Amino acid sequence: MVSNKLFALLCLLPAVLGAHSSSATTSVPTTSGAKPSSAVPTTSSVPSTTSASSSSVSSVSSSSTSVVSSAPPTSASSSPATSETGVISIPLSSYPFTPYPTPTLPAYPPVFPATDPLNPPEVSNDPQVIPDFAPAWAAAYDKAKKLIADYTIEDKVNITTGVGWMGGLCVGNIPANKGFPGLCLEDSPLGVRDTDYNTAFPAAIQAASTWNRALIRARGLAMGQEFKGKGVHVALGPMMNMGRIAQGGRNWEGFGADPFLAGEGAYETILGLQQGGVQATAKHFIGNEQEHFRTQESSNIDDRTMHEIYAHPFLRSVMAGVASVMCSYNLLNDTYACNNDKTMNDILKREFGFQGFIQSDWQATMATLSAVAGLDMTMPGDVTFNSGDSYFGGNLTSYVNNGYISMERLDDMATRIIAGWYFLHQDSGYPEVSFNAFNLNDEVNNKHVNVQADHYKIVREVGTQGTVLLKNQNGALPLHKPRNMILVGSDARLGMSGPNEFSDQGGSDGILAMGWGSGTANFPYLVSPMEAINERARQDGSSLSYNFDDWNLEQAGNLAVGQAVALVFINSDSGEDYITVDGNEGDRKNLTAWHNGDNLVQAVAAQNNNTIVVVNSVGPLILEPWIENPNITAVVWAGIQGQEAGNSIADILYGDYNPSGRLPYTIAKNPADYPAQLVTGGSGSEILIIDYTEGLNIDYRHFDAAGIEPRFEFGFGLSYTTFKYSNLEISTIKSQDNAQKDLVDAWSNGQASPIAEGSSTALWLHEPAFKVTFNVKNTGSVSGTEIPQLYIQHSADAGEPPSILKGFTNVSVDPGKTQKVSITLSRHDVSIWDVAAQGWRKPSGKISFAIGASSRDFRLQGVIPA
Repeated sequence: MVSNKLFALLCLLPAVLGAHSSSATTSVPTTSGAKPSSAVPTTSSVPSTTSASSSSVSSVSSSSTSVVSSAPPTSASSSPATSETGVISIPLSSYPFTPYPTPTLPAYPPVFPATDPLNPPEVSNDPQVIPDFAPAWAAAYDKAKKLIADYTIEDKVNITTGVGWMGGLCVGNIPANKGFPGLCLEDSPLGVRDTDYNTAFPAAIQAASTWNRALIRARGLAMGQEFKGKGVHVALGPMMNMGRIAQGGRNWEGFGADPFLAGEGAYETILGLQQGGVQATAKHFIGNEQEHFRTQESSNIDDRTMHEIYAHPFLRSVMAGVASVMCSYNLLNDTYACNNDKTMNDILKREFGFQGFIQSDWQATMATLSAVAGLDMTMPGDVTFNSGDSYFGGNLTSYVNNGYISMERLDDMATRIIAGWYFLHQDSGYPEVSFNAFNLNDEVNNKHVNVQADHYKIVREVGTQGTVLLKNQNGALPLHKPRNMILVGSDARLGMSGPNEFSDQGGSDGILAMGWGSGTANFPYLVSPMEAINERARQDGSSLSYNFDDWNLEQAGNLAVGQAVALVFINSDSGEDYITVDGNEGDRKNLTAWHNGDNLVQAVAAQNNNTIVVVNSVGPLILEPWIENPNITAVVWAGIQGQEAGNSIADILYGDYNPSGRLPYTIAKNPADYPAQLVTGGSGSEILIIDYTEGLNIDYRHFDAAGIEPRFEFGFGLSYTTFKYSNLEISTIKSQDNAQKDLVDAWSNGQASPIAEGSSTALWLHEPAFKVTFNVKNTGSVSGTEIPQLYIQHSADAGEPPSILKGFTNVSVDPGKTQKVSITLSRHDVSIWDVAAQGWRKPSGKISFAIGASSRDFRLQGVIPA
């Protein structure tokens, strides 16, 4: 790490420097960047990469370190496919190191209580408690420093360096060393990957669709318990990339296309995971928004957009006490993310006050001097899979011995990693690793530990409450014992060879319940819609027919004739780029339904005037070919629901649960309506340039700013009942942080937060400041859950989008009854990032807000008190 004095200067650089440097000439290492299926037998051993005698010091480019561009947000446009060959790197030199002081403040219970990660605050629909993890981190650091007191340089280096691909039982492994048992790092964000007797949970995008903090927390806790039960120390999730591109291959692993919603999803998931005992990993830091050329593309993001959009979920992750952050494959403003001094050191460790360790994505380390830029751990250890060498290991030892990297920095790296282990109390009674991620049939190491408990209940509940009702005409839903019905489409049944027929789910010929890639887990079982609906038909006495041929349109239409209900199931898949499915290299080639889905819907609707479409999709689809067809009476957006998918769909179709899911992204009428498009092209060692010219206007913000009508807006979702909002009130909450009253007063007078350690996660900035209350009445005939959403609307001179989500809650109300609900705002919620001052500032002018049922369905309006 560069000295703190130098960082003070770096903080000011974005105000005067652009995103690019013409001096860089470094060629790009050619690596696949893939983390392929680990469920293959070990065929070769990996030479040690951690000994002091391995390869010598390599040369490093002498160009400047990266900064974040200060270019202001501009109107949206598609980025052309341009490329360059230069990469900005850390120059070879000697770097002194001074650890950042730990941000500490006196506890202020109940608002700011000292918190252990195993005992987080109770979940709330309107969170007003800010957990203070500083004492727990301080205790963990003290233990870690004592443990490494007698470590040699080689011992400390071993703590930072993975043993190499397939060199241990887990997808990533840190070796044991002098009182430290080592670490097992394992995918994925939706369950324990590459094992058995685990649960296949709904993906994060499904959890986000519930807009329900309690369910998101419960899902996180259940996953944490399963990771710990299998002996995993570090869970490689959650993922919180922003879904900037609708076609983005891994969007389904994250929490949608809004930073506030993604931040709350990450926050609750991390609190749950770590309550379960496992170290969580916030990923991918930062700007990894497409799969194409992900290891050879530069995401060029201005400083304000970085802070207000892409860094926000990571800020919330740090506030949740996350133990680890994973840096991403891509470059950021011409510097690799895992070699980026500005983002890792200045933003994450200084500004956010992150106390844990930064690990690389697999093969994302690009230089030994990445340690100076803030990287603490390289994974899986080798430069490329099975290469037998490492940027850390012997190289790191040599760099320390030669004075390029200070001993103090190496101590900091090892301390951070071991502190995460102590922070989660993994030093006492923690289970041993009980599986072999590279060979499921290894009967020596695979102990077949059953960690599922009753987690299927949470899977079903998240799947159900994350289902969004998009259309419902003529009382088509819920179903009431239809006389006869037909199920059409392969998505209604199980795959031809079961739920795990494709490695890492890299294929689909049945019900789609998760995407593909390293973000997957094995299904213990998978309930298809056919199975669940067949059981309901048996109970109701309904006659049930089915046709799973997606391509025989004439047959599908003819079989739908005379049916009281025709249910058509369609899907759309995506995943990680190391697997290509039907020409889709991770990212989706287009936004149309797979398996002839659009034509199948139209063929059935042409013959049946009560056609209901069920969509299992990783993200938005263009529904225009059929959405306005009057014979299509209902559309159920089922998402990707995990192992209980069929039951969750049936719960909605039959009205066992009144739909309450809301879209976590916008469904457009035309692909060109989205503000950013997939950038393709590039070859060899070129760096593909991706300029984030849309700035703050991603997803619904762009549709609002450009006056584009979506098909279904962000936050949209129907119910089987109706709700009325009334009696809006807003009040100011007195600050509890007396120690920083001067900062509160300065903020109120329009001054930005200061440049300091932990400045963006400070208590005074995030404590409750304004409380909005209102009534929600159920004006319909059935019980239901409403999702009120609060959007801030700044004056034009603030330079913000027209409306930005800054609060939501959920409330269950019986027919004719009224519930009073509240949404609490912090000073941070109504602030903007000041690029010149490098702090959060209350903009001048009136700050309004709107409350409603979606980003375009506002019911109440108000003004934030000055």
